[in-house]
Amino acid sequence: MTDIVVSAAWLADHLDEVRVVDVRDDWEFDGIGHVPGAVNVPFDSFRAEEHAVDRGGDPAEGMLPGVEAWEEVLSEAGITPDDTLVVYDDTHGVFAARFLVTALAYGHETVHLLDGDFSAWSRDHEVERGESGRAETEYAASKAEDSPFVGFETVQAALEDDDVAVLDTREPHEWEEGHLPGAVQLDWRELVDDDSRGLKPDDELEAILADHGVDREKRVLLYCNTARRISHTYVVLRHLGYEDVMFYEGSLTEWEARGAPLESA
Repeated sequence: MTDIVVSAAWLADHLDEVRVVDVRDDWEFDGIGHVPGAVNVPFDSFRAEEHAVDRGGDPAEGMLPGVEAWEEVLSEAGITPDDTLVVYDDTHGVFAARFLVTALAYGHETVHLLDGDFSAWSRDHEVERGESGRAETEYAASKAEDSPFVGFETVQAALEDDDVAVLDTREPHEWEEGHLPGAVQLDWRELVDDDSRGLKPDDELEAILADHGVDREKRVLLYCNTARRISHTYVVLRHLGYEDVMFYEGSLTEWEARGAPLESA
């Protein structure tokens, strides 16, 4: 079984077998270049401008764009549900991770994050320029039965469970001002290597997580106010083999409005 995170070497050997997705802006894709054969799905095309609750949707959907919007974006990019996807950006994978999580939440079975980003790829591999020219498809999505997204009540129960590690992926000053009870702050940038532009070695990742109270015996609850940061940490945990990871994208304003307390440093 292929890891959820794949190396540039692996991708170079499998370019003819996968659909590569570039989530940078179109001017970067066209002008700077892209991985050969890639299609362009800019991050802004699938990010939700409002929380699901504000759109009249399921609060457990957080900042997902909605099924219809997702289908339209992937159809225009010429992607089919059967494609094996490999996603990248030029920002250490944090924007690409959001595409990956969205794809999984909407039932796409096989999707991977490129370890590293476009800058890392271009050091040793060929790039293309210009538009991709893919024919449109009729992409059909469905909500995954085992989506990691959870709502308010599930989070409340998790906070009372000693076997759940709660990770806050916001900035340190945000965590200090107020956080879910028992939450530990973890910056996604601690998990990436500036030189390789990809993830740190697995043993270093495990040590960082252990320092934040995460081990194999615990379930993990993630939350943030920025979809891409929480998505990146989720992908790292999946890469390391953590299977029981919950994903809460409700706002802390909503949390307090429902009478639930916050802690501060």
